[in-house]
Amino acid sequence: IFTFDLMLAQMLQMQFDREFDNQLRREEKKFNGDSKVSISFENYRKVHPYEDSDSSEDEVDWQDTRHDPYRAEKPQTTPRKGFTGKGKNITTKHDEVTCGRKNTARMDNFAPEIHVGDGLGMDLKLSNQVFNSLKQHCYSEQRRSARLHEKKEHSTAEQAVDPRTRLLMYKMVNAGVLENINGCISTGKESVVFHADGGSLDEQPVPEEVVLKVFKTTLNEFKNRDRYIKDDYRFIDRFSKLNPRKVIRLWAEKEMHNLSRMKKAEIPCPEVVLLKKHILVMSFIGKDHVPAPKLKDAMLSSEDMKTAYHQVLHLMQQLYQECHLVHADLSEYNILWHQGKVWLIDVSQSVEPTHPHGLEFLFRDCRNVSTVTQLGV
Repeated sequence: IFTFDLMLAQMLQMQFDREFDNQLRREEKKFNGDSKVSISFENYRKVHPYEDSDSSEDEVDWQDTRHDPYRAEKPQTTPRKGFTGKGKNITTKHDEVTCGRKNTARMDNFAPEIHVGDGLGMDLKLSNQVFNSLKQHCYSEQRRSARLHEKKEHSTAEQAVDPRTRLLMYKMVNAGVLENINGCISTGKESVVFHADGGSLDEQPVPEEVVLKVFKTTLNEFKNRDRYIKDDYRFIDRFSKLNPRKVIRLWAEKEMHNLSRMKKAEIPCPEVVLLKKHILVMSFIGKDHVPAPKLKDAMLSSEDMKTAYHQVLHLMQQLYQECHLVHADLSEYNILWHQGKVWLIDVSQSVEPTHPHGLEFLFRDCRNVSTVTQLGV
């Protein structure tokens, strides 16, 4: 009986030690984790190999490193890549035919706007030199396309309505300054003019019909016109060649000030309603959406032509004496005929007589008017 009890006690102790070792293994694995340097709890084990010779087959022996689940396995060696074949028949990744086919396949990664074709049924092989040239050309075209897109988005070359200008026009409609914008009625080198129906501004009624003069925000048309503004003492401190948008705003502001002077002298001209950056809102010279004709296009009798000529001379005198301005671009293109009299428009380039080129511009205006009279316009 004593022997049987001793054996039973030993068996129970052995089972208890095995459970302790299993717990110890789990703790060791948890403690080491994925660390490259591991710490062994071997000295704390209860059951040693020579004591565990009768362990069951489905239990893993701690010293059997071939099946040790806690031993880091050696990385599996993978066959070397980059070549195929053996001996003299080895083909490396630098093979001309292999490279050529790979380069052809890599053309599918080019930008969608680059048309490379499909090459179905064709064994195309591009050399590295040709592929690199095509790749560089693709990148250059992408950058050029991005620059063109950005330039188009930030310019007003197309009908002077870029996204920013369109937003300003929408804000005027939303604010009630304009009821609606009806469309373009005139296109020039420096600006585009739109017809609109007036609303109200600061609880004051806006003329029933107005025009929006939108100055183009590119300086391509202003390359030779810097001298009209950079030497004008009113704007000389604010003029900057380095900021095209600010220069264009100065043009719009300059026309607004010149029109205000002319209106005070009761010279027939558009009345300023609102200035918003490079958009100038003015009263409409015409009726029922039909703009007044330019003096060049007006069908005038001989009497009306004489009347128009004398009116133009009188207006030039008023501009010089009362407004202290020289039109600087006076011609049959910048004079309207409406209600039996002439109206002056486009005065953004007008300068004061004290301008360094003021007398030169005045002489040119006089010569233009004289030439038009001689031609019978």
